[in-house]
Amino acid sequence: MFGYVAGLPAFLAYFATGLAALAAFSVAYSALTPQHELRLIRTGNSAAVVAFLGAILGFSLPLASAAANSVSLTDFAIWALVGAVFQAIAFGVACLAMRDLPQRITQGEMAGGVWSGGISLTIGMLNAACMTY
Repeated sequence: MFGYVAGLPAFLAYFATGLAALAAFSVAYSALTPQHELRLIRTGNSAAVVAFLGAILGFSLPLASAAANSVSLTDFAIWALVGAVFQAIAFGVACLAMRDLPQRITQGEMAGGVWSGGISLTIGMLNAACMTY
């Protein structure tokens, strides 16, 4: 019977590390972007919800790939950091391609939120696929 749960300690370690990475990414991403997503979300700004969820999902994809392919918790944490860096770069690219993106999101312009979230998801999918080593 205990053979069925032999991997439970590793699962719990990876899951806890993944949740911590996700929380750290969410806080860091919100601090790095000028539009203060969490404050905007609390006021009902749908564009901020779409942009922020896109970033979180975009980070979660490489996080999941890193968990599936890493050889240790340290390896997992390093690849999680790589995923976070690429999500920050993705926001920078989205800002270059759409002028005044943070202001558009702040003003609730859905096109800005969808653009930002879509770029984040696209980069996250590419990032996750590249982490299959």
